[in-house]
Formats: sequence, structure tokens, C-alpha cells
Amino acid sequence: MNTQFNRRHFLRGTGALIALPALESIGFRQFASAAATSAAAPSKRAVFLGIGFGVTKETWFPDREQTGADYELSEGLSPLARHQSDLTVVQGCANQYTNEAHWGSTFWLTGANRYSVPGQNMANSISVDQVIAQHLGQDTRFSSIQLNASELQGHGPGLSLGWDQRGKPVAGFNDPVQVFHKLFSADDLPLEERQAAIAENRSVLDAVLSEAKRVQRGLSKTDTDKLDEYFQGIRDIETRLNKDEDWLDVPKAKPPIEEPEPGLKGRDEIAIMYDLIVAALRTDSTRALTYRLPGNTLLQSLELKHSAHNVSHYSPGERMEASKMRDKAHSELLAGLIDKLKETKEADGSSLFDHTALAFGSNISSIHYLTNCPTVLTGGGANLKLGQHLVLPEDTPLCNVWLTMLKGMGIETERHGDSSGIVKQLQA
Repeated sequence: MNTQFNRRHFLRGTGALIALPALESIGFRQFASAAATSAAAPSKRAVFLGIGFGVTKETWFPDREQTGADYELSEGLSPLARHQSDLTVVQGCANQYTNEAHWGSTFWLTGANRYSVPGQNMANSISVDQVIAQHLGQDTRFSSIQLNASELQGHGPGLSLGWDQRGKPVAGFNDPVQVFHKLFSADDLPLEERQAAIAENRSVLDAVLSEAKRVQRGLSKTDTDKLDEYFQGIRDIETRLNKDEDWLDVPKAKPPIEEPEPGLKGRDEIAIMYDLIVAALRTDSTRALTYRLPGNTLLQSLELKHSAHNVSHYSPGERMEASKMRDKAHSELLAGLIDKLKETKEADGSSLFDHTALAFGSNISSIHYLTNCPTVLTGGGANLKLGQHLVLPEDTPLCNVWLTMLKGMGIETERHGDSSGIVKQLQA
């Protein structure tokens, strides 16, 4: 027998296969070998945490004269002291085409030229998390998951940190309870009804595609380009339908955490979102996650009266102290997330931290400054050199960092955004 036998077929037929012997003719030997390899080398994952308006530049960045491993953590990063040997702080990076000081995350992961498409007020390109999703998301229920705060002042346009290969926004979830059910709750509809819904959506797509092809001849170049973009959108929807169909009869993972309480805001919201991130990675529900963190509600949960916008426009005094308190809160929460990644064990005894690449930062450094994007890197998933303070030449493309991460995760690509090359000092 030449029956093809892959992981998804195994998942679908688990109930039957448990009662069968290990038949070589249906590829059991190959599957067992692949499973052993998987256990020996857990999958790589990536997490990107965006903070919108930026940081307090006077107290968040380490001293530029102290580079390498022998540096002192700044006041704003001091809560991360127990993880200092496992994180790298990068200075000197910027997205050269960024010109909007209130858009902390719109171009953070893309490095796109806002005016690259003539006649459009804004154009974007694919974000690094979606590049990772294209390469690592085929075998997970969700190719990627995008998380948002309940309020997003300072982040700029977009539906999440994610942008697809056409530069179109990728939708995100802003409610921890909704995220929990998306990850772990079974669909209430019977299998047949869900199959019928997918079939109906596919038939609608076929009809729309047929009509679009009918008018394809004789169009101007501009209209042809627009139609090509339209076709790509159809292909993207078809890809999502195929994935939904592949996983229709595969039960969702058992939740490793309790359902979140409704209505969490600010610091509590961030903490539970971080728990959900760990849960999603732990159950291999996805391998690419992003989270746009809150501004206003975080300050309110710290009993600070200023808005995120006003705090970002700090000067020495009350608003600057509020900005510093916000920075420390972020570092405390990030330290807690790293704790949980280190505590969560893989099948081979290593930790989730060992196989997760995590980036924390913003496209804005502080106030209206769009240079020296605050950047913290941690986790072993991208084979980066950790435990150092790295000061790069001024205006080094931030996308050089993302390109280095991609290559460290085994994703071979020549460039990302406006990258000019890898950061050799980041390579382990």
C-alpha cells in the first residue's frame, strides 16, 4: 500500500488508530520517527509585544557607553534583572520611512514606506510575524494569533500588529475571554453544519472569482493591478477555508489555564493575555503571536490620572514620573511572562523559553522621537546572542533585527521591509 500518512491524518484518525497495530504499510514507522524527531526538537515560536507610544528615554535605555555583557540595567528595565543574562537590549534602530509620531505599531514589524504606492495616503507591507506564520503555521490550528488591548491609543492604524503579504491589516482579538474560547472551546455547531458552511463559502468564492475573471481582459494596468490584488485576497480566503476544513474534526486542546474573568483592564488584562500567550504556545495552537498592549487602561490600573498621550509628551515632573512607572510596570509584567516561558516544559525536557523568540518594543522611542526604537529581545527560538547591550550605528534599519530573527528561526529570506542586512552581533 502507498497510503500517504501524515500528522493531520493521524490526528483525524486517532480513535481508530489506537486500536490498530503499528502497520508499516500505512507509514507508521515513518510517523513514529517523525514524532521522535519532533520530541527531540520542539517547534520554534515567535511573540511580538508592541507598546505604542514608547518609553521614558532618560531612564529606560541603558548607558550607551556600557555595551556587551558587562552593562547595568536601566531604571526602567530593572525589574528584568533576574533575566538579564537571557535578554538583549538593542539601541540605534529605526524605520527610515516612519513619519507619524502617534503610530507606535503600524510600521513596527513591517518597516514599510508609507508613501510607496502613489496616490495612496498609506501603504504597508507584510509584518515579520506573518512571514513566520507562512513558514511555521501550516501544522497548527491557527497560522497566527493577533491580540489587542481593549483600547489602543498610540498604536496607529491597523487591526493588530499583523499585516498580510498585500500590506492589508490582519484582524485581532481584544477580549481575553474571547481569546480563551477561540483557543480552547469546542464549536457548538454539529460537524455537518460546519462542513456545509465552508462549502457554501467556497461556492460563493468560486462565483465571485468567475465573475472577476470574466472582466479581466482589456483592463488598464492600474485596474489589472487592482484585480491582481483582489485575486490575492480571494486566494487568502481560500487558504483560510482550507485550514478550517483540515481542522474541522480535530478536537481543540484542553485548556491549561482557567477561563479568564470578564472585564479585566490594564495591568490585569496584560497579565492574563500573557497567560493566554503561554497557553497557546504550550498547546501548539499557533507559533506566531502578536499583542498590542494598552496605554490608558494600564495607567489607570496604576492609579495614574494622565492619558497615555499626555504621558508620552512628558517633561520633568509629574508626567515623567508617570511615564517611568508605566515603564517599570511593563518590565515587571514582561519578567513574569519570561518566568512562565522558562517554567513550561517541552516533551524533551527543555523549556518553552528555549524555543520561543520574543521581541518587546515600539516604533516610537519617546515623545515624538522616531529614532532609536526601544527593543528588547529574549528567548532561544531565533538563535540570537542574548545577555548583551547592543548599540548599533544610528538609524540602522530595525528590519535588520527582524531579518536576523527570521534567519535564526531557519526562515531563509533575502530581506524584510527596508533591511540592509543581518545584525552579525546578534547571531549566536
